[in-house]
Amino acid sequence: MFVDIYTHILPPAVATAIEQLGSDLGIAKRMKTVRDVHDFDSRFKTMDAVGGEYRQIISLPNPPIEAFTTPKQAIDLAKVANDGMAELVRKHPDRFPGFVAALPMHEIESSVAEARRALGQLGARGIQLFTNVNGKPIDDKEYEPLFALAAEYDLPIWLHPTRTADFPDYTTENFSRYEMWWCFGWPYETSVAMARLVLTGLFDRYPKIKIITHHGGGMIPFYDKRIQMGLASLGGRTKEEDYSGVLKSLKRPFMDYFHDFYADTALFGDSLGLDCAIKFFGTEHMVFASDAPFGPIKVHTAAIEARDFEKATFEAITKNNAEKLMKMTIR
Repeated sequence: MFVDIYTHILPPAVATAIEQLGSDLGIAKRMKTVRDVHDFDSRFKTMDAVGGEYRQIISLPNPPIEAFTTPKQAIDLAKVANDGMAELVRKHPDRFPGFVAALPMHEIESSVAEARRALGQLGARGIQLFTNVNGKPIDDKEYEPLFALAAEYDLPIWLHPTRTADFPDYTTENFSRYEMWWCFGWPYETSVAMARLVLTGLFDRYPKIKIITHHGGGMIPFYDKRIQMGLASLGGRTKEEDYSGVLKSLKRPFMDYFHDFYADTALFGDSLGLDCAIKFFGTEHMVFASDAPFGPIKVHTAAIEARDFEKATFEAITKNNAEKLMKMTIR
């Protein structure tokens, strides 16, 4: 069985609510053109074409809710989204055994309240956070209650990168050209968020926190030695702040913490990147994902099958690790 732990969906009520907002949603408009996000007959046909047993854990797609809403709109939309995803899980347990809670991130109190409702009442198997909140870093102390909540419930955080064309590649330009903001910006976003969570001591405060990084852990696996050697001299290149006590404040060598993250296989199939991620995080910290419907499912299943893993390793990546993370049995 393949349990696809990171797939995206727009429940009907969410699609309607977004349309009623009437904002210029940019990438959200593109989501509507991807048929399998909102057309469930089409989505089920795609799932059936995978062959064998295949299940999806569902979550809302990018952009984050707070990117196109007011605080009140965000609260309402998050509730509609979580209710809608919970309903899909109830109606189609053989398709969608679980969902990831969407949160209204304008105000932390509202985010915590909705997370508790989704986890405690609706049965969400974790929460989705993005790498920044309208430009504010996710390691900001303001958002710590959400990490504490995930640790309290012992359920994972799905960490999704977010960045738009408004982040220029060069200071002389006003926007990112050639879609570099997505192709290279998202792995960068993931890597920076991971590093800052490590360096701000998150894993010391919550030793059992479980964070699933999208797209194979961003740049971290590929740059492991550069990170290890480069950050070992943290502070030597900075005049604006004193970092001399950062590494000393951690309970373990800083590089160890990067191995505490989980990574998914959503790397568009058979690639050197997939091998790199598996080697860095280890098979016990890898979970299968295709990023469907934005990534082709069969390309991703074929990539895992091509690795010719032993049965125990194959089942760990494709199902068992997901079950352990989400504390559930998937049939």
